[in-house]
Amino acid sequence: MTVADMDRPGTTATLTTPRITVLIVDDEPPARRGLRALLEEQADIEVIGEARNGTEAIAAIQALRPAVVFLDVQMPESDGFDVVRAIGVERMPVVVFATAFDQYALQAFEAHALDYLLKPYDRARFDAALDRARQQVRRKTVDDRLLAFVDRLEGRQHFLARITVRTGTRTQLVAVASVDYFEAEANYVRLRVGDHSYLIRDTLTNLAEQLDPALFLRVHRSLIIQISRIVEAESLFAGEYVLTLSTGRRLTSGRTFRTAVQAALGL
Repeated sequence: MTVADMDRPGTTATLTTPRITVLIVDDEPPARRGLRALLEEQADIEVIGEARNGTEAIAAIQALRPAVVFLDVQMPESDGFDVVRAIGVERMPVVVFATAFDQYALQAFEAHALDYLLKPYDRARFDAALDRARQQVRRKTVDDRLLAFVDRLEGRQHFLARITVRTGTRTQLVAVASVDYFEAEANYVRLRVGDHSYLIRDTLTNLAEQLDPALFLRVHRSLIIQISRIVEAESLFAGEYVLTLSTGRRLTSGRTFRTAVQAALGL
């Protein structure tokens, strides 16, 4: 049996050819199930574990030592990039990043020729990414492209990565990458993270200066939205837009922010 035959879905691998071990990392159960279903169609692939967040991913990579990891970019606690930094490029498995639409991530991945999958997953893109991962596993070399990518990320570390939220005697660290949007409330700012919200004493203007403008967009004097969360924009009168987020929430932009919204979303 040739290597090409072994890679074809539905082909039975020989006992002398070890299967490629894969770890799935994603905080969304449907996404994990979808990836597992695609991977389990491959005769030469063995899914050896799943992780729901960056912290679990770091532990699983260290314990299971998979050959390939499908790594979600945006997760609670630690994002996909934090995982790469924590493990170290030299010790990382072959990485295929998974992301919803994130302009910075797509540009960075393309610039460094790194493999990524957009959600929802496209079968042709998945097949191509998996084939390249197979080739890289066989080469057994450190991916210089990933090393250059991490070096580029390090240049962005002056932007805010985590926000400290205090509730009574408890202190919680909220990853900025997990925030859907920030909303001004008098002398406070409310962080919206899925079904949860947190209140911090700050101003939206001060916060805006600390956020990565490639990831976050001020759309109103009282709103800053993570760009990757915006899935639909509906034009209203006088330059306003109704922006629908991936959570289903609808927010209205201010007319004075029209140009910024159009530029960020390509409208």
